Amino acid sequence: MLSDIQSREIKEVIETCPEVGNILEEYGIGCVPCSVGSCYLSDVVGIHNLDPQTEATLMYRIEKAMYPDRDIPEPKVDLTKKVAPKEINYSPAVRNLVEEHVLIKRMLALIPAITDYVDSSDGVDKELIMGCVDFIRGYADKFHHMKEEDILFKYVDELGEIIQVMYKDHDTGRNHVRQAVEGAESGNKAQIREHLFGYKELLTQHIKKEDEILYPWIDRQLTDKQVGELFQKCSAADASVGEELPRRYEKFIIDLEEKFLKEVSK
Repeated sequence: MLSDIQSREIKEVIETCPEVGNILEEYGIGCVPCSVGSCYLSDVVGIHNLDPQTEATLMYRIEKAMYPDRDIPEPKVDLTKKVAPKEINYSPAVRNLVEEHVLIKRMLALIPAITDYVDSSDGVDKELIMGCVDFIRGYADKFHHMKEEDILFKYVDELGEIIQVMYKDHDTGRNHVRQAVEGAESGNKAQIREHLFGYKELLTQHIKKEDEILYPWIDRQLTDKQVGELFQKCSAADASVGEELPRRYEKFIIDLEEKFLKEVSK
């Protein structure tokens, strides 16, 4: 029965029927590469906030894949009715976190040019690499990720799978940064490239998951009172570091863009 599938852990479902993983991928639900996989299928669907028509079709396809011999009625879908993409309306505090992602993505976009520059140079420009590391640690991690870990994630079950995945991404990113620092210290260009690109790939997907899935899901859990409380706590965290910190890191990114993007366009 469908209810039986929904109450099973997604990792178990995919292991039993790999086709389910392919179906989920078609709907932009990336459960296959997830290293945790302990949430229920019903939770996976709920987190992604699919429209009723899409959800009904998805669950029908999953049940057919799991039980091909069963006579499962196909859901009635009005093909003449276009389902408009759901507009994401973030709460004020979450909107600020999304906007902080923009500066981080600008740093990620520079990594190919930076690593090409390092590879073509006689030695390793340690000052450049450590400047990038300072941005990642000071802005992306301490300024941004800490607001997630110390404030935002406290409003939901921190032991839930999606939050555990976010924590693991943060830790993996920190390890990439440590390895890049080791590469800069030892002059190992291959190590720098490997781990800066590893960080780029990780954070690109991490930010996408947060902007499109995690943040909207958390927002849907919040009461009006919690929305205001969250904004106050995040504002207090920003005030504790002052306005100079984000401005300094924005200038750092602008300077890098002027240097490397101009060279790329030549």
